[in-house]
Amino acid sequence: MNHKNTEIQEFLAELRHLQIKLWIEDERLRYNAPQGTMTPELLQQIKEKKTEIIAFLKQVNSKTVKSIQPVPRNQELPLSFAQRRLWFIEKTGLSGNAYNMPLTLHLVGKLDLVALQKSLDEIVARHETLRTNFAEINGTPVQVIRPPFELELPQQDLSGLAKSQQTTQLQQCLQTENEKQFNLEVDPPIRVLLLQLGATEHILQVTLHHIASDGWSLTVFAQELSANYTAAVEHQPSTAPELPIQYADFAVWQQEYLQGESLQTELDYWKEKLKELPQLQLPTDYPRPVVETFNGASQSFNLPPLLTSKLKQVSQEQGATLFMTLLAGFKVLLHRYTAQESIAVGVPIANRNRREIEGLIGFFVNSLVMYTDLGGEASFTEVLKRVRQTSLEAY
Repeated sequence: MNHKNTEIQEFLAELRHLQIKLWIEDERLRYNAPQGTMTPELLQQIKEKKTEIIAFLKQVNSKTVKSIQPVPRNQELPLSFAQRRLWFIEKTGLSGNAYNMPLTLHLVGKLDLVALQKSLDEIVARHETLRTNFAEINGTPVQVIRPPFELELPQQDLSGLAKSQQTTQLQQCLQTENEKQFNLEVDPPIRVLLLQLGATEHILQVTLHHIASDGWSLTVFAQELSANYTAAVEHQPSTAPELPIQYADFAVWQQEYLQGESLQTELDYWKEKLKELPQLQLPTDYPRPVVETFNGASQSFNLPPLLTSKLKQVSQEQGATLFMTLLAGFKVLLHRYTAQESIAVGVPIANRNRREIEGLIGFFVNSLVMYTDLGGEASFTEVLKRVRQTSLEAY
């Protein structure tokens, strides 16, 4: 691959991390981006690289495997590889509610319950994943798609409580709801709960199981609920375009694509990359429990604008993306704490690399293991080069 193609590939990799999608339609470059991610600076870069991007995408498309097509439903429908992995974990009975995905929506204004119910039911009818159960036939897990149904919408009225009591009770209700487990063989992988805080204030708690959703899916769900509700209160039909495929179609396509030489190539790469990988020996304050508890927390912080600007400058100078530079810095930090030279970090990717699946609710997210050898008294610049190389290979 020549230098110009490598530069474009790196730029597209950075856009993928921002969940920005580019494609060619009628010989024109189109894009789709989550709200707030397409900055004027990024848009200008896309315009400047437009010719090279189109040429690169055409080159890639010429080698692209066949498109995903709908398949008949009168056959056994396999699970995707991601679903099979999660199904196996669920069958051990050790995951508890770890794979529940809560979506908490704050509704302000007079609520039309009939319109809300209709809006939820339309989403369930639109996305087969939300009405899919799982079973085993001769030891092989399969998807069992149910016909559309009316989603139960339980309600709790907290409006009569004092503010402090209401806040406490609200948190307890949300926690209790999230702790409930799904029986994937019987229950639909979606639950909802409506909590009334006042005459014009409600909390809608939507809980999805990860086997039927991911972070991207939560955004799709919220956007469709808003559009459906707006249409319902105005007594208008839903304007959502028909989905070209469903998740089960993707699962069948994936099974057909990842076999033989394609599968072996992927396996050979990862086996070589991850062989004899040592466990990271972080100096934690408590030993790792024998049975995983899934207890944890998140820590959020903002980098100062000046530091962010300098990081972007370093990235540009080294031909890397900002993600690669931050990952290199994180790996150096892990090396400092452990003195280990072989460092692997799991990185989630949206994995929505085909237009047919961008509007689907389903489990597409994947984790890539980014391995880097920090040996040889490498400088940070050298570490960044190694991280950059691994990132390009992994994608």
